[in-house]
Amino acid sequence: MGYRRKSREYALQMLYQYDISHQHEGLPEGLPESLIDGFWTFKEVPENVREFTDNIVEGVIKNLSMIDSKINQSVMNWSIHRMAVVDRNILRMAIYELLFIKDIPVKVTINEAIEIAKRYGGEDSSSFVNGILDRVLNDHREILGDKL
Repeated sequence: MGYRRKSREYALQMLYQYDISHQHEGLPEGLPESLIDGFWTFKEVPENVREFTDNIVEGVIKNLSMIDSKINQSVMNWSIHRMAVVDRNILRMAIYELLFIKDIPVKVTINEAIEIAKRYGGEDSSSFVNGILDRVLNDHREILGDKL
């Protein structure tokens, strides 16, 4: 497994923890340093894994309102808050990658999200994630032109 896949898995775990711990009060602005520091306390990972993980998590949290808005625009008769927590956070990570990380091709981001959904999500998660990301992709073709 490549370092970026491992980073995405760690990012999903961290975002899941963040999401669950703030479920009833709404997600706060910014990422508590204690979450990041606490997450890495008992893990020995290469620096590139930690760097990429932290980049994803911090980027998702910093842009959470905009990312959630993109998800809400792409679902019909559904709300982001009704989604499974794993699916919601896989979508958040993938949309962050699509819109903000320029050196990762669109196909790679989508394939990685689908594979992580197969591993960590429910029975229909990979299809659900694929469908939502396809809608986001179609809505943002002009922005993603170089990555396509």
